[in-house]
Amino acid sequence: MLEKWFKLKENNTTIRTEVVAGVTTFMTMAYILAVNPSILSASGMGSNAVLIATALAAFIGTLAMAFLANYPFALAPGLGLNAYFAYTVCGDMGYSWQIALLAVFVEGLIFIVLSVSNVREAIFNAIPLQLKRGVSVGIGLFIAFIGFQNAGVVVNSDSTLVTVIDFTVDFHTAGISALLAIIGTFIIAILYIKEVKGSILIGIFATWVLGILCQMTGLYQVAPEAGYYSLIPSWSSFSVTSIGATFGQCFKADFSSVKILDFIVIVLAFLFVDIFDTLGTLIGCANKADMLDKEGKLPRIKQALLADAIATSAGAVLGTSTTTTFVESSSGVAEGGRTGLASVVTGFLFLLAIFLAPVFTAIPGFATAPALLFVGFLMITAVAQIDFDDLTEAIPAYLCLLAMPLLYSISEGIAVGVISYVVINAVCGKAKKITPLMYILAVLFVCKYIFL
Repeated sequence: MLEKWFKLKENNTTIRTEVVAGVTTFMTMAYILAVNPSILSASGMGSNAVLIATALAAFIGTLAMAFLANYPFALAPGLGLNAYFAYTVCGDMGYSWQIALLAVFVEGLIFIVLSVSNVREAIFNAIPLQLKRGVSVGIGLFIAFIGFQNAGVVVNSDSTLVTVIDFTVDFHTAGISALLAIIGTFIIAILYIKEVKGSILIGIFATWVLGILCQMTGLYQVAPEAGYYSLIPSWSSFSVTSIGATFGQCFKADFSSVKILDFIVIVLAFLFVDIFDTLGTLIGCANKADMLDKEGKLPRIKQALLADAIATSAGAVLGTSTTTTFVESSSGVAEGGRTGLASVVTGFLFLLAIFLAPVFTAIPGFATAPALLFVGFLMITAVAQIDFDDLTEAIPAYLCLLAMPLLYSISEGIAVGVISYVVINAVCGKAKKITPLMYILAVLFVCKYIFL
């Protein structure tokens, strides 16, 4: 039965290899169970409910990838997209998280239509290979920047916008947290160099344990009013039924304070961010896993994008931001994973993780920040594949990867990359290599800046 579903022999793999790959992928991306509740809680959502929704969305999305596309890719609520959800839509724009969830659900339905009609596949294939590599590097820098922020190492500054934290001020809260995050980064790096399986997850737990020891000795002090909570799990405060706080809430959004045109703008904003964040992450994952062909295309891309779209709408109903393919899936590929059987293993591990939810909700931001920093490193390695000898290819890729962290947006980085690619190549006499769809995308991005 497994051979029939996943074609193991055809892909030169075995059940044992796929199981090991699936476990490895889970171990390298399980940090999202701690990171996503931490980020989305900024929108007012309950962390316990978000954690369960995250695990279930990962389970559904990863199994969809397994059975629709037969790829060893795992899905979960995406980094960057959850930050856009919490800090932009619910923060800067001031909308409720119920409205944001409904917007995610609607754009997920739109993506299902776009995936079936080959539109998303065409966009994926239209982006030049060098620009795809720039996207991968840019996402890595963006994730690393978020990691520095979550660690408290990078803080706001009136004169330079951002600066390094003063470790001597509020040492027992902010200072010790930032210091522990730095130590955690070294732990992950050393374990990864020594090829220890699950080095990222081990690093998170090691940093957390160090934090607990600091709390017990008084070096770390609990200060809820300042955002520094107890690091010791409270099992009595957790219940699986807590998902009721977010499940189906996207259909109960209060429109009394939202005009229909405003909601359309939110959906369109999510649409632009999501479509290019998803494509960007899938590009980074496939590129890191060396699954792109010579033309930069990914076989069975339509099925993979359809699984992603289904997971997005399902995740919105459960109560989480956009679900997308994780670049950490490449760790499972490195272990020999070649089919959807590896994804099935990863998906069921996410399901089982629900019963350990109190552990993940107690993990602080400074313990998960090292994971973001190191995942950023894994993604920026694609910079070595960019052809810097061809400036018409390299400069747009550079602008793309630079814009993502500085503009704090994956989609903005892709917009800068696409627009600059079209303008530079058209003016420099290389218009023949620009596809019609790239022209269309460039115009759409310019229109976005004008009208959105």
